Amino acid sequence: MENFAAPGDFVDAARQGWAKARPELDVSSIEVMGRITRIGALVTQRVEHDLAPEDITRAEFDLLCTLARSGRPLRASEVTAATMLSGASTTKNADRLARRGLIERLPSERDGRVVLLQLTADGHALVDRTFPNFLARDQELLSGLTAREQAALAELLRKVAMNLEVRH
Repeated sequence: MENFAAPGDFVDAARQGWAKARPELDVSSIEVMGRITRIGALVTQRVEHDLAPEDITRAEFDLLCTLARSGRPLRASEVTAATMLSGASTTKNADRLARRGLIERLPSERDGRVVLLQLTADGHALVDRTFPNFLARDQELLSGLTAREQAALAELLRKVAMNLEVRH
């Protein structure tokens, strides 16, 4: 069993374990990718926990935030592209949010077959009261970094993300 009490984080322990189990493999990439994955999973858990009192999932919140920042009603396909959910998930989440009165469906003026999604006043209110808490949490998580370190990290992660998005 790996010793997670040693100095370092989970990824350091995992890397040490791989060094013993498969010393011939170069596992240096997990220094970055393992941490990105682990941080993402931990943040997702925290987000789900923080959204539980609102009775809303992370995917539903992402849909609401996508609409909130768009400044206009969006087609479901636009929401799907922005949230990286499947079309079926977008539909399921939109149905639940519409039943709760957080979004509404509008007919497109250009094409009667197209339905647009738009936040309701209640949807705006939920985002307005909840989103600042997420920003505060993010700032807390980054508080150990200087502004310059945060900017450098953001730029490096942008490069990784763009490399992945080009291949996606």
